[in-house]
Amino acid sequence: MGFPAGEQLLSEIATNGGHGEKSSYFDGWKAYDGDPYHPTENPEGVIQMGLAENQLSHDLPEEWMWKHPEASICTPEGVAQFKAVANFQDYHGLPPFRHGVAKLMEKERGGMVKFDPDRIVMSGGATGAQETLAFCLANPGDAFLVPVPYYPAFDRDFCWRSRARLLPITCDSSNNFKLTPSALQSALDDARIANIPVKGVLITNPSNPLGTTMDRSTLETLLHFTNTHRLHLICDEIFAGTVFDSPAFISISQILLSHPAADPNLVHIVSSLSKTLGLPGFRVGLIYSYNDAVVATARKMSSFNLVSTQTQHLLAAMLADDDFVSNYLEENARRLRERRDLFVGGLGRVGIRCLEGNGGLFCWMDLGAFLKERSTEGELKLWRAIVHDVKLNVSPGSSFHCQEPGWFRVCFANMDDETTEVALRRIRMFVDRESVVEKQQQKKMRFMKDTGLKLSLPRRLEELAAMTPRLPSPHSPLVRATT
Repeated sequence: MGFPAGEQLLSEIATNGGHGEKSSYFDGWKAYDGDPYHPTENPEGVIQMGLAENQLSHDLPEEWMWKHPEASICTPEGVAQFKAVANFQDYHGLPPFRHGVAKLMEKERGGMVKFDPDRIVMSGGATGAQETLAFCLANPGDAFLVPVPYYPAFDRDFCWRSRARLLPITCDSSNNFKLTPSALQSALDDARIANIPVKGVLITNPSNPLGTTMDRSTLETLLHFTNTHRLHLICDEIFAGTVFDSPAFISISQILLSHPAADPNLVHIVSSLSKTLGLPGFRVGLIYSYNDAVVATARKMSSFNLVSTQTQHLLAAMLADDDFVSNYLEENARRLRERRDLFVGGLGRVGIRCLEGNGGLFCWMDLGAFLKERSTEGELKLWRAIVHDVKLNVSPGSSFHCQEPGWFRVCFANMDDETTEVALRRIRMFVDRESVVEKQQQKKMRFMKDTGLKLSLPRRLEELAAMTPRLPSPHSPLVRATT
């Protein structure tokens, strides 16, 4: 049965492309899904380095569950709780679960601040938490300011169904992408000139994709700025438990505690168990708001994306074990630091530098020297070569709205040691191969200069040859640019 030409059967939200699936960020995932690396079954496949997932410490909760089978209703030791867990639970969440989460948030922040379990709202992952806050705080067309680069899926999580907007706050590598007061004010001024209503500021701390934490001064600037302009401040702190090096993580909750004159009703925190505990499949996202109305409204909205009571029941028991949680956080930080040192050290030995970071599950890798052309298109050409030739799915900076071509986020915690070594070996081989090509080109140019020979080239190519001592390789965009 046919339909009339031009008839629109689906909604605007369903067809507007707001999910962002067509971006290079998700295209890299598709390349991996179509040709996934496996050490024996597909050793030439694509290695997934575009997924910020923590697989380095899975053995610790697994060992805990073996020792505590009573925590699960799916075991003989725990099945007696089946009826209580299987029956309907309201959207406040199980009290032991909320208490356990509050204690974890305190430990992630070094015990410097306390959290009220009654202010915790659960959601289906941080994705659901971000969208719930967008619905609570913004009308369609309202905007939040966000420092660039930022997590690509914020465009989906925060904007797609709520129809809110994200406007960039310009940050650049001149100060390691640190947020400045002038950049904040400039972004707000630009929005007002464009008649775009701004409702708040959205940040990630620790940063995704930078892998850095905000210092106290920057957080105080944010709190002062949002209070002065009566804007909401959403702090995505889902990577709080992944900080593995100095300086120590500072939460906006600590800043708020030390500034009693600030209005707490404007501050909201997003948290999750996906990154710290490496449990993204459990779909546990959290909102912690200091605003009573936001807590009440978000709790009602959480009806659409609750965490299953079976999951809450298991995690409540695990998080109630203080010794386990403390030991886990310490050991997980040690493993993340060790993996970061291994990976960043391997990159450094082939001349690739990364932004110095102290948290997260990734590094911000600078491949600007390898661009043929310093533009977004030049970056994407390099990215395609890395994905399809080197067979590594890394994420280009342009997908994070970075305005400087050549930066890439590369995840290092979602694979075992052997796969990490394979990835580093592939990078070394590619860089070595391109270095050989570059040296051959330099040798050819020196020979031409010394002998006075001149190739018969089109005029434009003669001009290019005169401008630079190196010719680009015709086979790959991964060629060091002259600077």
